[in-house]
Formats: sequence, structure tokens, C-alpha cells
Amino acid sequence: MAVSDAVRDPDQPRLSAGSRDGNAAKTDADAASTRERLTILWSFTRPQAPRLLLGLLLALAVSAMGLASPMVTKWVLDTLDAGGSLRAPVLLLTVLLVVGAVVGWYQWTLMGRVAEDIVRDARRRMIMRYLGARVFALLSRGPGELVTRVTSDTVLLNQAASSAVIGLINGSIMLAGSLVLMAALDLVLLGATLLVVAVIFLLFVVLMPRIAAVEEKSQAALSSLGTELEGTVRAIKTVKSSGAETRRLRALMHHVDESRHQALRSVRIQAGAWTIAGTGLDAAVILVLAFGAFRVSTGEITVSTLVAFLLYVWGLSGPLMELTQNLSTLQSGLAAAGRIRQIEQMPQEARVTWEVRRGGGEDSAARGPTGSGGGLGDGAPGAAPALEFSEITAGYEGAAEPAVRDLDLSIPRSGHIALVGASGAGKTTVFNLMMRFLEPEHGSIRLFGEEYRELSPTRTRAAFAYVEQETPVVPGTIGENLLFTNPEADRERVRAVTEQLGLSAFIDGLPNGLDTPLTETSTSGGQRQRISLARALLADARILLLDEATAQVDGLTEAAVQAAIAGAAEERAVVTIAHRLSTVADADEILVMDAGRITARGTHTQLLRESAYYRSLVAALRMSTETPAG
Repeated sequence: MAVSDAVRDPDQPRLSAGSRDGNAAKTDADAASTRERLTILWSFTRPQAPRLLLGLLLALAVSAMGLASPMVTKWVLDTLDAGGSLRAPVLLLTVLLVVGAVVGWYQWTLMGRVAEDIVRDARRRMIMRYLGARVFALLSRGPGELVTRVTSDTVLLNQAASSAVIGLINGSIMLAGSLVLMAALDLVLLGATLLVVAVIFLLFVVLMPRIAAVEEKSQAALSSLGTELEGTVRAIKTVKSSGAETRRLRALMHHVDESRHQALRSVRIQAGAWTIAGTGLDAAVILVLAFGAFRVSTGEITVSTLVAFLLYVWGLSGPLMELTQNLSTLQSGLAAAGRIRQIEQMPQEARVTWEVRRGGGEDSAARGPTGSGGGLGDGAPGAAPALEFSEITAGYEGAAEPAVRDLDLSIPRSGHIALVGASGAGKTTVFNLMMRFLEPEHGSIRLFGEEYRELSPTRTRAAFAYVEQETPVVPGTIGENLLFTNPEADRERVRAVTEQLGLSAFIDGLPNGLDTPLTETSTSGGQRQRISLARALLADARILLLDEATAQVDGLTEAAVQAAIAGAAEERAVVTIAHRLSTVADADEILVMDAGRITARGTHTQLLRESAYYRSLVAALRMSTETPAG
């Protein structure tokens, strides 16, 4: 179990490694057809069609020059036999060599750029799918697997969607052209050559589809390795304290060995294909040489014709090897396309128009107006509450029972509301519903009087600032983490909030201050929790959601956090989840949850007097049950 799992509210739906692997396996079992995989390949190839067409024309030009060389060689030999001048044929051979080299270099460079652009577009599209996916659909797959699909699978895709297609067309045309010119030289020798080519082709038909299958299995094993390795590194303290290094090594090496096993199978199949092609061509050369020499001896063909024909037979190695290599590459790309298709099928939230600015700026759909809830909640005093739940029933996929049932809830525009209850009572589910990480099965939710179903998830979330229980580290510096939700916050505001939460001394003591990279090893859990709270306060959102915001801080720091929460509650809605009831005792209203329902509500004093269940919660945490005086 990861270290972060040890403090996670069990009310939060957990996706164990086993369940992730099971869900992934179920999805992977839904294999895509060849047509669907080709559709995926074409979707990445289509934007590059003009450059691909140019690359094909250049490749055909190089091939045409290659096909002309044996005929020019025959011209040289015939001229030599007749005692004529060799200037013209030798000059033509030189021109073909130089021009072919220049055109070939440009074509190679062009196709390399196209391949890299395809990889970039594929990675961008997959990352957008991740960012636009429904939260629990994304979390059903391990992080390592998701990373592998963006990094490794797209590399397999790039050549298949670019140079492999051109290589197959060019190789086929060059093969056909060679056979036509060989037919012009001698039909009898062509028949012997075609016999060998037909055998090679039939063996390819049998071998090629097997490459896609083993490549897909190899990539699946690599994804599983990434997921388990990521989880092991994240929980390295638990691994070491449990003396489980050897067990973890065995588990990880299982995936390493499986990936190697499948990769070796692919290597053996490809080696077989290459060997068949090479051996077949060598056999064709021997056959043509022997049979052709006989025909020369009988006067049926000239020596120059035999030499030119042999050059074409040797030249067949180029297109045949090109076909072999590109068929193998295409099969690997089809395997990657099948896995990318699974990402394409991941359930998405409402459609977002992505417009990433140059220089890595925020996308246009990131948030609504800062501090305004995306234009919501601007009504006069006495207008609709900040949030209203009406008969909400919701649950998680695969769960036997709903997490909340027939839930009615109203959050005022300002003030501090606390949710308390045993683990599994439904508290985190309420937050998931508020943030639209989970959609209700029945009932309606209104945000400042507007129905959720009429708002996009982006616009809905613009009204919230959310502090997660696990306080994950966002890649970047401390300053970037503080400004992550509201990049426009000024330095004076940042300074005021960090002083309020007792972070200023810590930040000032760092060598680079706010520009210090934020990592889990450079900060304590309490410091990261306060940085997350500071980020939420700097967002100036209309509703502040705090999930165990003081779980990892000491008593003195908790007092500062409580003061910050109280200040925020004067002008906005603050909703808190806490198992440490000391953090919510001063809330304006406490909602007691049990089995997905609100069973009691009131102040701390009222609930101690009126709710036996609340008193049992307090007693379990060894808090005083005496009603405060006054």
C-alpha cells in the first residue's frame, strides 16, 4: 500500500493495483479490429498528407533512378562491345548517382520530420484525452500504464503512420517496375524469378500478422511494469520498512521478463522474415545465373542482357527488404494503434475547446473569471444558496450500493459548514459530486441557482477551490504550486497568505525561496498541506472545499489554519471534511453523515446535546463532551 493510502479517507473510492489491472485487462481484451486500427493510423496520418505525398513522389523518383541504372549498365556493355564512345552512358550513370543521393537525403529528412510531428500530435491528443477524461475512468488505469502509452506506444506509431506507408507503396511500385523491366529483358528468366518471389510473399502473409499480436503483448507487459514500478517508488518507505525489497523485485521482474519474452518472439518472427527474404533472393540469383549462363551459351540472350537481369535480381533485395521492414513496422504500429484506441474510448467530460498558447500558457478553457465562480453567484443578498443538493443518489461503478442516497443539502453563500461521520459515510462522495468528479444517478444540483446539467464542468469548477486530503505535489516550484489555480495573484497577496499560514519563515529559509522546486522529500506533509491550503485561498473562489485540511499539521499550525478558515468563511462558503472534530467544532453548522445520508445537523453544542451518534464520534476521538459554557 502506498504511504499516501495510509491516510486516505476510506470514504474515498480506492482503486487498488489489482482492480486497476483487472479493469485494464478487461479493456485490453476488447481487441480492436484491423480496420479500426487502420482508422486510428489514418487519423494521425491525414494531417500530414501533403508532405507524405511529396515524400512518396521523391521516393518514387529515387526508385526510378535505381531502376534505370541496370539498363544504363546494359548500354555501357553494348557500347563497349560495339567499340563506341562510353562518355554518354557513364555521364548518365554519374548524374543518376548524384541526383539520387541528393533527392534521397531530402526525402529521408522530410520523412523524419513527418514522423516526429506524428508522434507529437499523437502525444498531444492522448494527453488531452487524459486531461479531459472523467476522473474515475482515468484513475481506473495505473499512472505507469498511462505514461507508457504516451511515451512508448507513440514511438511505435510514428514510423507506421509515416515512412512505413510510403515504404510499402514505393517498395511495391519498385518491385513491379523491376519485374516489368525484367520481362522486357527475358520472360523465361522472369518466370524463374517469380517462382521465388511468390514463395517469399506467401511466407510473409503467414508471418506478418503474428508480429502485431506479440508487440501488443510486449507493450501491455511494459505498461504493467510502469504501473507497479511507479507505485513501488511512491511507497518506497513502506517497502523498505517492511523488508519487502526482494518481493517487490520479483513482482517487477515478472513484468520485465514478460516484456522481454514477447519482444524476443517478435524478434524471432522478424528475423525469420528477413532470413526468408535474403535466402530467397540469393536462391533467385543462383537460379538466374545458372539458367542465364545456359541461355547465353545457346545464343538465346546476350551477356549484357544477363548482366542487366542479374542487376535487377540483386536490386530486388531493396524493395523486398523494404517491404519486409515496413510490414513489420506497420504491424508494430497497428499494435500501438489498438492500445491508443482504448484511450480514445475513455469516457470524456463535456467537450472542451483546447487552445494552448505559445510558451506553455494556460489553455483557454482552464477557468472562468477568478473569484467570480465563472460569472455565477452575482445575485443580491438573499439570492439562491451557493449549493443545493435535491434528492441526490449517486454511486461508483462496480459498487453494490449507492454511496449517497436521497441526499438533500444546502450550502449558504458564506459561512463554515463541516461534514463529519465515520469512514464510508459519504463525505468524500459529496465533494466528488460538488466538483463533478462523479455525476448523480438521480436528483439535481444547483450552483448559485443554476442547474449543474446546464453548466460545463469547467465553469462549475471555476466556483471552487479544492484542497485534497492527499495534498499531491504538482510538478514545479513552490511559487508555481501556490499560483497554480490563480496565476494572476500578485506577490503581496502571496506574501500575506503564506504569513497567515506560517509558511513565510520556511520559504524565506530556502536557497531559492519561491523558486525552489517542490518535492515530497524537500517538504513535510504539514508543509505541503499548508501550501495546498494557501493555493486554495489565493484562488479567491466563491466556495472553498477542504478535505482533512489539518490532518498533518501540529497544534500551533492548526490554530493558524483555523484562523485562516474563519477569515475565509466571512466572505465565502467553506465546506470542511474532518475526522479530527477539533477542526470543525467552531463551524457555523455541522452536518453529521451516516450511510450516505445526513442524520443530524447543528452547531457543536447543539449536536452534543441532541445527537447520540455525534457524541459517540466525539467520544471515540477522546474529546470532551462537556457543553461549553455560555
